[in-house]
Amino acid sequence: MHVPHLLSVVTLGPIAVAAVLALIPARLERLHRWLALLASVVSFAVSCLIWTGFNPNLPGFQLDSGPIPWIPQLGVSYHLGVDGISLLLVLLTTLLVPVVVLGSWRSVTEHVKGFHICLLLLTSGMLGAFLSLDLFLFYVFWELMLIPMYFIIGVWGGPRRIYAAVKFFIYTMVGSVLMLVAILYLAWFNHQLTGVWSFAYAEFLKTGPQLAMGTSFFSSPQMLVFAAFALAFAIKVPMFPFHTWLPDAHVEAPTGGSIILAGVLLKLGTYGFLRFNRAMLPQAWEAFAPMIMVLAVIGIIYGAWVAMVQPDMKKLVAYSSVSHLGFVMLGLAAGTAASTQGAVLQMVNHGISTGALFLLVGMTYERRHTRMIADYGGIAAIVPVFTGAFLLVTLSSIGLPGLNGFVGEFLILAGAWQQHPLAVIFGALGIVFGAVYMLWMVQRVFWNPLSNEENRSLKDMNLREVLAVAPLLVFIVWIGIHPTTFLSPMEAAVRLLLGR
Repeated sequence: MHVPHLLSVVTLGPIAVAAVLALIPARLERLHRWLALLASVVSFAVSCLIWTGFNPNLPGFQLDSGPIPWIPQLGVSYHLGVDGISLLLVLLTTLLVPVVVLGSWRSVTEHVKGFHICLLLLTSGMLGAFLSLDLFLFYVFWELMLIPMYFIIGVWGGPRRIYAAVKFFIYTMVGSVLMLVAILYLAWFNHQLTGVWSFAYAEFLKTGPQLAMGTSFFSSPQMLVFAAFALAFAIKVPMFPFHTWLPDAHVEAPTGGSIILAGVLLKLGTYGFLRFNRAMLPQAWEAFAPMIMVLAVIGIIYGAWVAMVQPDMKKLVAYSSVSHLGFVMLGLAAGTAASTQGAVLQMVNHGISTGALFLLVGMTYERRHTRMIADYGGIAAIVPVFTGAFLLVTLSSIGLPGLNGFVGEFLILAGAWQQHPLAVIFGALGIVFGAVYMLWMVQRVFWNPLSNEENRSLKDMNLREVLAVAPLLVFIVWIGIHPTTFLSPMEAAVRLLLGR
């Protein structure tokens, strides 16, 4: 396969398979599952080929697909490219999708065809957003993600699924509209400067810094454009105080939906801050960075405190995401090479660890049809393999040295310490609180006295469940022991971005 086309294959392949599934009768549920699994595994294999064809010493975008004119009158083109930052997020996405298919094998029993079509469309949307080098194309992929995720929550979710899906849709749509206005304004401003219509990311990197800063917020085009992008991405992260849609969406979403939502969709917010706000609008970033840092620290502490009092395992993990993504935003706001690399790595770490937590919580729900912590207790001896997997993922989530979570958090705090010691001190409290609520949950679920005799009949993990969680456990240990494998490819890209 010719290397330049790999990005198109990995991005558009899932859409092609979704079209095939649409032609297959819905009653052939087993065939739908197997084809979706095959497509997701092939996508991961192609992303591994992208990894092997990527040169970590080159800071710019590589393996370009395009630019191919799409709407030439407006300068819109189909253009994909990958650098060290997006490379890791593409790998994360393609790793989690087969996990979702396997994890949903027994839990999604109705409208199986529709679920897997939505999942594949969502996959293409996420990958396209990470790889787009044209902002109009980026926006198309951004919106493509919204519709299938809305249906995944609204059709296959819990009792309050419609409320959660509508709330997710409204929050995301508000941010999306503002972002579209900002993109159109940048294209217009670029046309004023050059006489040419273009939505190319490379052009906007030159245009954005030329936007006037002004003497106040409303007289500053650059700050207004920054705010429009920032609101869209802050909702997606979600940053405090834009986080209120997330717990509802997580609790009501099916297990697979929660894995994708936490593992990938939230990262599009942090990725957007780095790729667009930080790179395209540097003066406004300098002005807003202190506010972003304060909100990040508040999110770290607030998310941890609220997680600590949750009686529902899934809701606890959902609020932990608010806290963990606060660390990512702290690293981005600090703006050093170490903290930014740590933030990108922590995006991947959170996707793996929290995705694994949602997968394991979903497995407990399949067995007992309850997620209440008080309904468990004393099951460690009954399901030892499951207990071992859950404990390893928990230790990863709280940042135990030797596992993936430690590396990212250490780089963020070390990189931010020199210029922002107070933020680091408060941020480090979030790690302590994280250990409290996660270990307390594990203690109550697995080692407290048996609370219900029904728990004695729990079955340990079967082969399908082991195959679903095993890749995530491998990466948890791999990143923790040898983080250079994942830090090296992004180093040149991060330094180039910060150098702008």
